[in-house]
Parts: sequence; structure tokens; C-alpha cells
Amino acid sequence: MPEIREDPLSGRLSLVAPERGRRPHDFRITPESVETSPCPFCPGNEHLAPPEVLRLEGEAGEPWSVRVVPNKFAALEPGNPELPWSGFLEPLPGVGRHEVLIETPEHEKALAELKPSQVRRVLEAFCRRKEAFRAEGWCYALFFKNHGARAGASRRHSHSQLLALPFLPPLLRREFVRTEEFRREKGRCLFCEILEREGQGPRKILETENFLAVAAFAPRQPLETWIFWKPHGRPFDSLTEKEQEEFAEILLTLLQALNRTLPDLPYNFFLHLEPLRGPFPEDFHWHLELVPALTRVAGFEWGAEAYIVPLAPEEAAVWLKRA
Repeated sequence: MPEIREDPLSGRLSLVAPERGRRPHDFRITPESVETSPCPFCPGNEHLAPPEVLRLEGEAGEPWSVRVVPNKFAALEPGNPELPWSGFLEPLPGVGRHEVLIETPEHEKALAELKPSQVRRVLEAFCRRKEAFRAEGWCYALFFKNHGARAGASRRHSHSQLLALPFLPPLLRREFVRTEEFRREKGRCLFCEILEREGQGPRKILETENFLAVAAFAPRQPLETWIFWKPHGRPFDSLTEKEQEEFAEILLTLLQALNRTLPDLPYNFFLHLEPLRGPFPEDFHWHLELVPALTRVAGFEWGAEAYIVPLAPEEAAVWLKRA
């Protein structure tokens, strides 16, 4: 029988319907070209992209390790982060920053093929830009990646994106509210409760000293997986170099398992972090949500804000653990 599940963090609903008989290998991926030539992210073509705002030097023989440039087709424009909201049915000017983080100088290497030390450099670059956004007065830093044309990537060269926002995303606001409500009603941390249950349950995929990777309880897509930061009361900014490397290793392990389960899997991932300014619940644990782009969002999803998923998370966890 299908199951209706509620995500404990956002309240979003999923209709898990494994009776539809889908297995990971049933999701056929048709490669879609995301290539244009010449590539503005490759060494030697730096002049084809906007002037860089950050460069991390590479090892001997490398032109560089990571570069950050403004997005040529930015969704937001630089402006005053303190502009007040105008009021009911009045827009807020679309100010902010929209940047591209070029993860490697190697055109053909996907993120899953990089070394943990290179992924840590990607995290280092994000942290540096995040601090620059904080100094400018922005409210929130969003870090996300689109991999594959079906997931919204317009170029093959591995990259992710950074946005400095003048507002806290509504999804984060909902997570904060539910975290505070759980504390008032249950007297303990919502995230610690999730970690305790999922760490012993059938959706657990992989665990390290500081991280837990699980198949999402109420997924939006088949094979949706989350990585939770386990320590209580420590925000993303507190990560040591060793902890960043540990995060890079579990992320790479998860990406490689997904790719073995379904080669050329298109996906999006994004970090849910504490805001750059303003209060947030002390109980909040930052986490990464990785959402494959396998099934189409259609009328039911738009009309009910709920998602039909034809693969049970518990089965997805089995497949990923095998991989």
C-alpha cells in the first residue's frame, strides 16, 4: 500500500508508491548535451568569463585549483542588502550576488572524480566567499550544484553556484520554526532525534565520526539522500580542516555510490546552513540535501505541494549501501 510521509523538517509531504514497481535501474537516463565551445571555465579561457573574485592556487603544475567568478547570467544584481520590504503586493528589488565556483581546472572531471583534498578546496572557496557576503551585510549564503542538463547544468565543466541573498529562504524559515516547536513540545533537539532514529534505522547508508548519510524519509525524488552534521550546537563556520576533509570524503563516497547505482545520474544538491545574520535556533544542525532529477514534477506535485516517489527510501538505502 502507498504511504503518505511528512518530512519532519519542512512539513513537505511525499506519497511513496513502490507498487509502481520502479527500481533504480528502471530510470533510464538519456544523456543531454550541456557542451558549448570554447569553455570559459577552462585554463587559458579565463578571459571568456567575468573577472574572478577569488582564486585558490593549485599544486605544482596546475594553473589554479578553484576559481570563483560572477555569474554571467546572474539572477540577482549588486545592491543594498538593507533595503526594506515595501509591503503587501509590492516587490523587493532583486539585489544580491550570484557567482560560479569552478571546482577544478580539468574539463572532463566530474565532482565525484575529484580527490577529497580538492573538494575541501571547493569548501574553502565557498567559506571565503561566505565571509565576504557576511561582511557586505547579506542575510543568507546559498551554495548549490546542478549536475547534468536534466538537473539544470548548462555546462559540462564541473562547477557549483553561490548566491548572497537579502532574505532567509522560506524553506529555511520553516525548518527553523519546526525546530523551535519541537523543542517546546518535546524538550529536545529535533535534529538529534532524527540522528538517533535514522542512525539505527533502515534508511542509514553511511556514517562517520561527525556525519550521517541517509535516504530521505519523505523524498521528492527516487534516491534522494541527505548528509547530516552530527555535533550539536556547532555551525558550519566551526568546521576544522580535518572535518572539512571528512565531509568531502563522505560526499564523494555518496556521489560515487549513486553513480554506480545509476550511471550519469543528474542531480541537484544544496546546503542548508545557519543565516549570515539574525537569530536562528541553537538546535539547528546544518545538512546537505541531494535530490536526483529522475521523475518529472507535474500537476499533483504543483497542486498539492507533495511528491509521488515510486521507489521506497528503504530500498534505495539498500541499493546505495551495496554500491
